[in-house]
Amino acid sequence: MNDLKKSRRKIKFGITAAVVLLGTAIFLSLQIRDITVSGNKKYTSEQIVDILFKGSWDRNAVFCLYKDRFKKHEQIPFVEDYKIVFLSPVRVEVIVYEKSVVGYVSYMGSYMYFDKDGIVVESSSGKLEGVPWITGLQFGHIALHQPLPVEKGKIFNEILNLTQLLSTMAIPVDQIRYDSRGDATLVMGDIRVFLGSYDQMNGKISELKDQLPVLEGLSGTLYLDTYDEAETVTSYRFVKN
Repeated sequence: MNDLKKSRRKIKFGITAAVVLLGTAIFLSLQIRDITVSGNKKYTSEQIVDILFKGSWDRNAVFCLYKDRFKKHEQIPFVEDYKIVFLSPVRVEVIVYEKSVVGYVSYMGSYMYFDKDGIVVESSSGKLEGVPWITGLQFGHIALHQPLPVEKGKIFNEILNLTQLLSTMAIPVDQIRYDSRGDATLVMGDIRVFLGSYDQMNGKISELKDQLPVLEGLSGTLYLDTYDEAETVTSYRFVKN
């Protein structure tokens, strides 16, 4: 009878060990093979994958699920957060939620990036491609996650609207300069575009879009401050350098 009990215990132990080994084998074999990334503009998909999936354990499906749900997410500059969605045990999609950035200012050797409300959302030693450098603003001490302290608060709405117009019309701009009166000048390589006040800005940017083929290869300043949508005949000054 004792031998029968011992035999049953051995069988149970063997079954349990086999189940554990099988579970371990499945656990180790569930490697993520296909990763897609969406919502990313400031980073390439390859860069996001390299940050989040550094080693083989990061690509293990079970460990990845645990890490995403219960561990603190990676801190990525210009990214508010991200989410990993399992499409299958070996396929995932990384959804990136980027910070809203409309421009940056230079401050004490760093570039301070701010959103449409003028909140400083990121500090970086490098320039972010596709984001205009805003100069001419008067401000005091700058702190991360705090409003950029400027005298003219409504300037942020103007910056947001202007950058959105430029983005919609696919006009690349290196810098937006503001003078003491709040008049704006665009810097586009060797071309300067003096826009003047914010009045009729939609028309000014639309006109700039039409003038770009003519300006290609030139160096100088285009004055669009005299734009008037009521005028049927348009003529602007372009002063070569």
